[in-house]
Amino acid sequence: MIDDNYAQDKDLEVQSLWINGELDLHTFRPSEIKSLIPEYMNACLERDIRRIRIVHGKGTGVLRQTVHAILDKQPQVLTFSLADQSEGGWGATIVHLHSSNNSH
Repeated sequence: MIDDNYAQDKDLEVQSLWINGELDLHTFRPSEIKSLIPEYMNACLERDIRRIRIVHGKGTGVLRQTVHAILDKQPQVLTFSLADQSEGGWGATIVHLHSSNNSH
């Protein structure tokens, strides 16, 4: 039996992904990020998860900027900001999602 929080969506660019409100981008290729983030947010909304922590790492900031540019264009995003130091500081972004009034 597969846990409801364990997605095996064919739409996701990975075979399986744990849907728990935390998305660590370290294991993904940059080309996957643009579609992965919105798909992950939608999967979270389907599970009534409205707060997501996206770990992009500190590095040079290119991935962080990419993540923020993607989030800026997502209608399901209410707000986003860099995480507190206890959650990764500028190596992670906290995203708050709108309530899903028309979830499937």
